[in-house]
This record gives sequence, structure tokens and C-alpha cells, in this order.
Amino acid sequence: MISKIILPLISTLLFVLTLGIDGNTQTESKAFSAKNSVYLEVGGNAGWYSLNYGRIFYQKGILKLSASAGISMWPHNTSEQPYNTSKTNYLLPSIPLEFSAFLGNSKHHLEIGSGITPYLSVTVKRDPDFLSSTDKIYLGTYIPLRLGYRYQKPEGGFFFRIAYTPFYRFPKYSDETNNFSPIFAGISLGKSF
Repeated sequence: MISKIILPLISTLLFVLTLGIDGNTQTESKAFSAKNSVYLEVGGNAGWYSLNYGRIFYQKGILKLSASAGISMWPHNTSEQPYNTSKTNYLLPSIPLEFSAFLGNSKHHLEIGSGITPYLSVTVKRDPDFLSSTDKIYLGTYIPLRLGYRYQKPEGGFFFRIAYTPFYRFPKYSDETNNFSPIFAGISLGKSF
């Protein structure tokens, strides 16, 4: 089942990447003067959305290395959890951090990366002796991976990327199994300067 979804997704991504490859492979790559970027990502490293800042800190030939950090606020409603008496709504942060490498001669790039996303979430703890419950906020973490296409001009301007972003979520309790989500994607729109 999963391979029926992943194989077409990767094939489509590779097809899109080949559209951006110039026919003349002997051209010299341009140095990026616009090393900063700000963008909104939907899906991807933060799960739902995030506002991000990225910076290219190394470039040589067709290789560029970039680091980014962002923030996202996730709503949490505990009223639907069993045995809950507080029925509280929370707005809790997520901070996606990422390191990526992208390859390309001009404005079309193959991007590969990984990062870490710490986030706060809430769960309901039930006390069976007193038939009550309390909300417990905990720190969770997951590791996203990235394989995608990045459109970024060396001189700056419109910034776009789309990627396959599976992730591994660390368990919050010792009796939980580790969670790997192989089907996830993200799209980013913004500006480089």
C-alpha cells in the first residue's frame, strides 16, 4: 500500500527536477548574492505551517549549504480526550530547525536536508483514585527529512520549494512505540534577499 503511494510521488518529484536542469551542463554556476530567505511553509518540517528564516552559509560550485529556523503555533483542544474535566484550549509552539544542501547551476536545485523540530503538546492524565484528570504539557520532538525541488535565484526575489518530508517522531511515553510517518510533504513560498 505504502509503496503504491511513495513510488509515484518520488517519480513525479524526479520528473519535476529534470524540467529545471539546463541542457548545457558546462555552464559555470553563479554565486548567490541573496543568501537570506523568509518564507511560509505549509506541511513540511513543522507539520501544519511555519514562518521561517533561512541563510546560505556555504557555497562552492553547484553546492550550497543552508540552515533555517522557524516558528509555528499549534492549537490543542483537550475537550475531546477521554476522562477530561478541564476542557481547555491551548496554543502551543513548534520550532522547526533544518540543515539542507541544494545542488544546481542557477535557479533550479535539488534539495536534500534534515533537521529537528521540538514542540509542546498537551495530554490528559487521569487519576483513577480521585476520578479526576489534569492537563499535562510535554515536550515532544521529531526528525524530519527533506527531498525536493528548490527554486531560488542567485540575485534574490521569489523563493519556492516543494518536497517529500517524511518524519520520525520520538515517543512521549516509555510504553509507546516509535513513530515513522513515510507519507508527508511540504510547500514553501517566500522571498530571498
